[in-house]
Amino acid sequence: MSCSIVTVDRQLTAVVKAKVPFPEIPRAQRSARAAIDAALPSLDAGPLGRPLTRFRTPAKDALDMEIGTIVSRGFAGRGEVVPSDLPAGRAAHFQLEGPFDGMPGAWQTLFEWCKAEKLELAGINWEIYMPWEGVDPARLETDLYALLARSCLPDRRRLS
Repeated sequence: MSCSIVTVDRQLTAVVKAKVPFPEIPRAQRSARAAIDAALPSLDAGPLGRPLTRFRTPAKDALDMEIGTIVSRGFAGRGEVVPSDLPAGRAAHFQLEGPFDGMPGAWQTLFEWCKAEKLELAGINWEIYMPWEGVDPARLETDLYALLARSCLPDRRRLS
């Protein structure tokens, strides 16, 4: 699959926020997902969507992350599980097909494409995962998004 620019709608999320050193990301993911799974039935957040991770770049030693899932409606936070969202706008997109250990290379592909296309990034990125339980890792699909900065959007005044 190739990289592209897509328009994304705002999506509500239930997340655990954390600043995570790079070597600790797998452990933080497992811990946050356990907290989300335990809290979701009592949050009144409506039907659930796909799991996700949102993070900010650039990052030197650790990522500011939001680990959670897409939800249907807003809710009051409970403990470490809080409401957040994925932003609306234009984003660079790439779909990783295969196991999660391909994630660093997939992000590198997306970021290099953005650089080659001279796209200015907003620093907000996210991954949306297909449900992975019971799925052959070779068949996994993960959508990667990098929000474009507003300067990449057309100036409406010039269009009139």
